[in-house]
Amino acid sequence: MITVIGEALIDLVSVRGGDPVAHPGGSPANVAVGLGRLGAPVHLITRYGPDPHGELLAAHLAASAVEVAPQSRSAGRTSVARADLDSAGAATYTFDIDWELPESVGVPTGSRCVHTGSIAATLAPGADPVRRLLAAEHAKGEAVVSYDPNCRPSLMGAPGPARERIESLVALSDVVKVSDEDLAWLHPTRDFADVADAWLALGPGLVVVTRGAEGSYGVCAAGRAAAPARAVPVVDTVGAGDAYTAGLLDALRRRDLLHPAGIRGLDPATLGTLLADASVVAALTCSRAGANPPTAAELRAYRRAHGLAGGTE
Repeated sequence: MITVIGEALIDLVSVRGGDPVAHPGGSPANVAVGLGRLGAPVHLITRYGPDPHGELLAAHLAASAVEVAPQSRSAGRTSVARADLDSAGAATYTFDIDWELPESVGVPTGSRCVHTGSIAATLAPGADPVRRLLAAEHAKGEAVVSYDPNCRPSLMGAPGPARERIESLVALSDVVKVSDEDLAWLHPTRDFADVADAWLALGPGLVVVTRGAEGSYGVCAAGRAAAPARAVPVVDTVGAGDAYTAGLLDALRRRDLLHPAGIRGLDPATLGTLLADASVVAALTCSRAGANPPTAAELRAYRRAHGLAGGTE
C-alpha cells in the first residue's frame, strides 16, 4: 500500500475569464487518484467538509479506488482553489484553504511508501504534524518517503523561509520530484541540475525534475538520466505534475523497487525507463481537462498504439 498525506480540494477552473467549472483536486489527492487508477493500493489521509464540494471529492476518490482515512471528513468546509487558464492551458491559482491533519491518524502498518507535498507540508497548522509523520517514517527506514514541494508562492510567502522548510523535508525523503518552475522560485540564480545534485546530497536516493515540454531529468547515486516529454494535444496542464508523481511511484512499485534499498540501488538505465513511464502518464493527463489522470487500461492502450514496450503493464 502507498499512503498519501495532504490536501484534497475543489479546483474552480476558468478558461480566459469564463464561468468556473468545479474539478476535484489538491496535489496529494491528485497523486492518490493517479495511483488508484493505475491499480496501486492507496490510502489517503486528507481533510474535507460535509458540503457539496466535499461530496464531490468523496465520490471522485471512491470512483478512483482510493481508500480514504475515516477521520478525513471534518466538520469544517471543503477547501477551494481557483485556477485561471491562459490560451496555452497553463494555470494560475488563488486559494481558499483550511488545512489541518485529522486527529488520531497515522500511517497504516505495511505501507511501502508515504507521499506528501505542496500545501499540506507547508501550511500551518497541519504542516507540523505532517512533518512529524514523515520524520517517524524516515527514522524507521522501512517505507519509501516521497515528497513533491509543488510550490504555491501565494501561500508559502517569501522563498527564503519556504526554501528552508522545503529542504528540511527533502532531507527526510527517499524520492523527491520537483518542477523546474519550483526550483526557479526557490533558487533563482542556480541551474536546475545543480540544485538537483545539491538536494541529492541532502539524503534522498532519487531526485527528479520535471521540465514541462522539455521533458524530465533525474539523478541518483549511480548517475543521471533524462526523458523527453510525450507530444500530445494539450487541453490544460492542471494536475500534470501530480500525474507524473503517480506514474513514477507506480513504475517503481511495478518493478519491485518501491523500498529504500531499491531507490538507493537505482542505475541510470533503469532511471531512464522510470522517467519515460511517468512522462506518458503526465502527457495523457494534459490531453484532457482538469486533474484527470489515466487508468491502467488507458495507459496500456496508449502504449500499444504508440509501440511503447514494457512500461507499467
